[in-house]
Amino acid sequence: MNAVKLRIREVEQVADAVVAVTMESMAGLDLAPWEPGAHVEVVLPSGLVRHYSLCGDPAERGTYRVAVLREDDGRGGSRELHDVATAGTVLEVRPPRNAFPLEPADGYLFLAGGIGITPILPMLGAAERAGLPWRLVYGGRSRSHMAFTGELAGYGDRVRIMADDVEGRPDLAAEISAEGPDRLVYACGPAPMLDRVAEAAAEAGAADRLRLERFEVAAADTTGEPFEVELSRTGVTVPVGADETVLGVLRARGITVPFSCENGYCGTCEAVVLDGEPDHRDTYLTDDEKAEGFTTMICVSRCVGPRLVLDL
Repeated sequence: MNAVKLRIREVEQVADAVVAVTMESMAGLDLAPWEPGAHVEVVLPSGLVRHYSLCGDPAERGTYRVAVLREDDGRGGSRELHDVATAGTVLEVRPPRNAFPLEPADGYLFLAGGIGITPILPMLGAAERAGLPWRLVYGGRSRSHMAFTGELAGYGDRVRIMADDVEGRPDLAAEISAEGPDRLVYACGPAPMLDRVAEAAAEAGAADRLRLERFEVAAADTTGEPFEVELSRTGVTVPVGADETVLGVLRARGITVPFSCENGYCGTCEAVVLDGEPDHRDTYLTDDEKAEGFTTMICVSRCVGPRLVLDL
C-alpha cells in the first residue's frame, strides 16, 4: 500500500501521556475513506512503522485523527511520535485497513480499557447514528489517564467510566451477562483486561458474540521445515533453516529489506511471491489475501514446499 504525506494540523493533550494527533492532506484533498475499527500505519521519521486506530469521525474526509499513549518502556515508536508531533510536521501514512469492523447487530456492549478507547470511539458514533441501543464501560488506572472523557460525557448514562483508583474495576462478567443474545460485545484494551473479557464471555455463553482487538500480539511461531528463497532481482538463492526466518537470513547476509515489528502484524516487510506457496504465520493479511498467496510477510512466514521465489 502506498503511503501519502500528511501534515499534522493539531496536537491535543487528551490525557496524561496521551496526545491526539489530527493529520490532513498537504494539498487539501480528501483522504481515503474508512469505517469504525480501522487503523492507519504511520511511518515515523526514524523509519519505524506503527499502527494507530483512527478515532475521529469517518464523515470528516479531510482529516485522520489518532491518539497515542507514550510508553517510555516500549519499543520506541510512541516516544518518537510524541517527540515529533507538532503542528506542521509531515508524516508518511499508509491507507486505512480494518481488522476490527463494526458488524451489524441489534445492539452493542462496548468495553474499553485505557488507550483501547481509540477504536471504540467512532463505533459509538456509528451506533448512535443508526439509532441502535448501546452501552460503553470504560476503565483505566485513573481519570487523568483516560482519554476523551469530555467527548464521552455527551452520551450521558450510556457511558460508564470506572477509574481503578476511585470506582474500581468493572465486573466484566456481570456487564456481559446483562446483555441479550442479540447484542455484540466489542472490547479493546491491555492484554490482561482482554483475557478477563474472553473468560467472562465464555462463562456467560457469549464467546460467539465477542469481538476483540489486541494491541499486543503473541509471538508468532516461525519454525518449520528448511527451504530455499530465491531473490528474483539478483538471482541469489539462500537457505532458510528450521529455526531461521527469511528476514533474519537476508539481514545476516547484508541484504537490506524494510521491516518493523518482526512479528507479522505491521505489514512493513510484505514481499511479492513469484513462485512457491507461502506458509503464512502473520496476522496482517486477511484470510482471502492469504489464500491468494500473492504476498508474504518475510519476518514470520515460511514456505509450503522446498522453494519460494520473491520479488526482492
